[in-house]
Amino acid sequence: MNLDTVPHEILERITFISATDTLVGPPSTLVTLLCANRQINTSLSFSSNQYLYARIFSSKFDVGPTSHSFANRTSATILAHELIHRFRVLHRIRAKMDCTEKPGSAGEGDSVHELLFQAYLMMLENAGKNEQQLRDYARMGDWLRGYLFDERPLASRITHIEQWPPHNDHTSLAMWLFWFLLRPDDYTRDDDSTWNILNVLKIYALGAHKYPLTDPSWVNFLPESPESSTKAGGYSEAHQLKTPPLATPAILSFLTLVNLKAKLIDFSSPLEMPMKAESNEWEYELGRCLSLSGPEFDKGLTQSFRPGSVEGTWEGIFTYTEFTAYAALLQGAPPPILQKSVIVRHRQTWKLREHHFAPGNNLTSSFPLPGPTSAVVADDDADNTNPLSAGDPLRAYVPTGTHIIETREGLEVRDPNRPAVMRYYRAASGTPARDKNDEPDRLPGDVQDIIITGEGHSAWGQFKLVGRVRPCDGFISLCKEYVDHDRGKWIYRGYLVGNINSNLAGRWRDTLSPATVPGYEGCFLMTRRR
Repeated sequence: MNLDTVPHEILERITFISATDTLVGPPSTLVTLLCANRQINTSLSFSSNQYLYARIFSSKFDVGPTSHSFANRTSATILAHELIHRFRVLHRIRAKMDCTEKPGSAGEGDSVHELLFQAYLMMLENAGKNEQQLRDYARMGDWLRGYLFDERPLASRITHIEQWPPHNDHTSLAMWLFWFLLRPDDYTRDDDSTWNILNVLKIYALGAHKYPLTDPSWVNFLPESPESSTKAGGYSEAHQLKTPPLATPAILSFLTLVNLKAKLIDFSSPLEMPMKAESNEWEYELGRCLSLSGPEFDKGLTQSFRPGSVEGTWEGIFTYTEFTAYAALLQGAPPPILQKSVIVRHRQTWKLREHHFAPGNNLTSSFPLPGPTSAVVADDDADNTNPLSAGDPLRAYVPTGTHIIETREGLEVRDPNRPAVMRYYRAASGTPARDKNDEPDRLPGDVQDIIITGEGHSAWGQFKLVGRVRPCDGFISLCKEYVDHDRGKWIYRGYLVGNINSNLAGRWRDTLSPATVPGYEGCFLMTRRR
């Protein structure tokens, strides 16, 4: 049969089916077809038929709402160029290019940044296809282990790390990717390589004085807008996107693998759980990156936190090290003292209730709704149209002197700085109607502040919890006070990571040290009771 007689539409359909016959890997069969003859090459070449290449891209990669969050540009031309760009990057990862450039070394440059950032964007957009390309075609896990943990035979025998591993944008991207792609079952072998990985993760997770949880600092509930962080990205443009610090994924990875080794609790990796094809597990990680990048900083809580997502019962562990060893760290001791320290783990259970503040819930008149930072409104009840003011970070941002009464519907909160009583409504019950003829308003975008209350127990005894969610990045702070007052107060700070299969992870610290200086800290990891 003469291919020149085949109608263009049918030939294009044959080409598309051939190019997408397998999901993983580049459309290599295109080369054979393009070489068949000049006419086919002309009609199917990249320059003359970018619509075809855009369709191939959409078949091999995830294209959804998150793509629009970056650029709102999904034209055929942009997607066609993105197809070429992505497979160039994936080929470099598969060939383990640049993974021997140690983080922070003089030779590390734009090529490493482009590779890591492109893979990170792909995982933030992931609904299944992107992860498959990274995991099965590019073998991203091998690249990351070589880059972060240096799996060369000599390095795998290292028992002590004499210098603090680097903390920069590249290591943050790599550590988040390591967590996104982590499959605990890959680390069940009791070999040098696994223990070397645990040694590095232990330093990142427990070295709180070197590797902060947040940027901007956790000390400020309403920090100033950060400087924009522009990255070279896909979709034919650079994006303003700020990667959160590496501490959270390091803690998640470390405690997950330690738990696997110790067989204390069955923590399932989010990536092992069944996920719907249209779901996006890392949706709020994307929102956090966009919020912290600068331009989206003041666009509210729901960019980086889904209201109602911490409501319920959580189970997990917290760890602590010998106090004398940790004190030595704060005085300048090198990493080996941390690696030699005994890490004690205790189970704990939390029962959390989430309470929402929306301006309309507190109105007693029909004047326009102000935002959380609006000027004073000429009305007697103007004070209760703004949420609770910012408080001491060591009290989970709740101002000293705040009076909170919890009811079945939620909270009645009296701010020591204002006379009006504010009402926070329970997440599970929804926001009440303003009028008996109105339907309840449950739009999460109306939520301006979240207070969390709860209680729990551990080997140390019963305790109460109260805290808040920071609007700019969804950073959760909880003050933990034991009923037995000999145990004192502790502040738990961290992030909810994952949309469907969430983990709540971060660090606790003492409340006696000033917030602006390093204190006695440890890690925690909680997963929702199933």
